[in-house]
Amino acid sequence: MDSRNNNARKMYMRADQASKGQVSDARAGNDSASFPLTANDVSMEVGVYHAPARSTDAKKYNSPVAWFLSEFVLGPLFLFVTHAYTFVIPRSIASTSDIRLWIQRVIKRALDIVGSIVGIVLAIPLFIIIPILIKLNSRGPVFYTQVRVGRNRRAGARRAYNVAVDSSNRRRERRREDVLGRPFKVIKFRTMVVDAEKNSGPVWATKGDPRITKFGSFLRICRLDEVPQLFNVLRGEMSLVGPRPERPVFVMSLAEEVPNYRKRLAVKPGITGLAQVENGYDVSVNSVVNKIKTDLRYIDSWSLLSDFRILLRTIKVVLTGKGAN
Repeated sequence: MDSRNNNARKMYMRADQASKGQVSDARAGNDSASFPLTANDVSMEVGVYHAPARSTDAKKYNSPVAWFLSEFVLGPLFLFVTHAYTFVIPRSIASTSDIRLWIQRVIKRALDIVGSIVGIVLAIPLFIIIPILIKLNSRGPVFYTQVRVGRNRRAGARRAYNVAVDSSNRRRERRREDVLGRPFKVIKFRTMVVDAEKNSGPVWATKGDPRITKFGSFLRICRLDEVPQLFNVLRGEMSLVGPRPERPVFVMSLAEEVPNYRKRLAVKPGITGLAQVENGYDVSVNSVVNKIKTDLRYIDSWSLLSDFRILLRTIKVVLTGKGAN
């Protein structure tokens, strides 16, 4: 041990001399050869190993932002894409289960969000011009809100069809009033006079309805009164495509009169739908029965492609006015 310490002391002395000049290489047997001696040589001579310094993950990238994107954005995105590919592409996996339907619904919601944002941006000129024309045409507010019934999200037949259960299982129902779906306020440009139902009560609009203003009639023909409902879509209360939402008083009566009406509430209501582009607005119970048949056909054969086709037909309705009355 003493000899080892002495050798180390000599080597450190040689390193100190090397910092001032050159020392001879006695180890190689060449007294005339000289070389610079470093501290690393000394460490290797006495058997001390220094591991190379490890670079952190952040140092592998040009900036902390690049490291953050790689670790927390691109990495999880890669995992999502690879797993989505596994479930979406092979029909043997997806076609025999609800996975494919669930994925399509997720995509539908994503398209609703993107579509509503794009629609709101493109409709900014309408949000400037239409309110001015509404104010010039009639007195009253520009926007009109009304309670409508949305998707029935209650799970199971007990909740959907009010099957009697032991009341001790729950203190109270979360819904103060059961209207067969989730109530929400729909937003529209006002097309009728103020207090249009003050004397008549809740009634359907009819062709040539005197409550509809002149400019409101134009908005209804072009479906421009529905544009503010893009905010309902963005909030998740509605979808771009789906059955039209009805008022609670009409839903309760139609559920008793029209077979399979409750099935219509199994999906989110939409700004436009197959029944709207084919039949137009509701004017009576008979027209509602025809629309429900069309809505059920849409629900049973729903796909993203069918939504895309309905949106294209809606553009035709807006430009021509066909199906709006």
